Amino acid sequence: MEEKVTFKSGDLNISGVVHRPDDMIDGERRPAVLVLHGFGSRKDAENVTGPSNMFMNWGYVVLRFDMRGCGDSDGLFGHLLCLDQVADTRSAITFMQSRPEVDSDRIAVVGSSFGAAVAVYTGGVDDRVAAVISSGGWGNGERKFRGQHPGEEAWKKFTDMLERGKKHREETGEPLFVDRYEIVPIPEHLRVNMPSGSVQQFTADTAQGMMEFTAEDVIAHIAPRPILLLHSSVDSVTPTEQSVEMFKRAGQPADLHLTADTDHFMMAESNTRVINIIRDWLAKYFPADAPTDA
Repeated sequence: MEEKVTFKSGDLNISGVVHRPDDMIDGERRPAVLVLHGFGSRKDAENVTGPSNMFMNWGYVVLRFDMRGCGDSDGLFGHLLCLDQVADTRSAITFMQSRPEVDSDRIAVVGSSFGAAVAVYTGGVDDRVAAVISSGGWGNGERKFRGQHPGEEAWKKFTDMLERGKKHREETGEPLFVDRYEIVPIPEHLRVNMPSGSVQQFTADTAQGMMEFTAEDVIAHIAPRPILLLHSSVDSVTPTEQSVEMFKRAGQPADLHLTADTDHFMMAESNTRVINIIRDWLAKYFPADAPTDA
């Protein structure tokens, strides 16, 4: 069962969808999973709806939602600040805790790419998060960007864009909008994974906020709650070392899986190995305690 919902994050309305397993009975409470979308994506993206249905079929109540500035939620379209997305995720937790079908002490956060970084950070600063799954995430914005804009010429082009953004805001009071691929380059062959309605123009403030975002600084605070880090060993978007470094900094229990038969958008690839890793990990650390459907 799917239910369209709206909840508040500060003064903004956040648009979401709650998935409820069909076999739930009246009065029953189940653990919940929040599925966070990637950079400028939306709740209806394939790598959000696919995992949402998967978790629901495994017995969890699921919430997918549009971050502010994305999809159907309030906020300046394309103005995405990492800490604002953390605030939206924490508001989503509060909303799910109010739901009668949710076990309020058992709420996990799952994210891909940008959403993975937000999931890790949220887990590090909010002890209501019971478990975290990060897919293709990143923990240090500046180091990530240096990997995505390699070489002196590319790095200068990127940092010059940041400076233009700062100057534009100082002179006009308005944000400078730039193309998404100026911020995060994505190879042509992977751009087919970009869902319809994704943000194509972002504020330069978005890139500056990502530059300063360091989820790796708070990942150790998640312990003793569990975290699963997934990454392609040949990721052509986010450097693999980002998850490796987060794993080094994480407390236990923490698991890191690198897969060579996937790329950055592994949650959209229906990869059996990745699915089995997630299902086995959940069974050990965050079981639904309900009949599962393979």
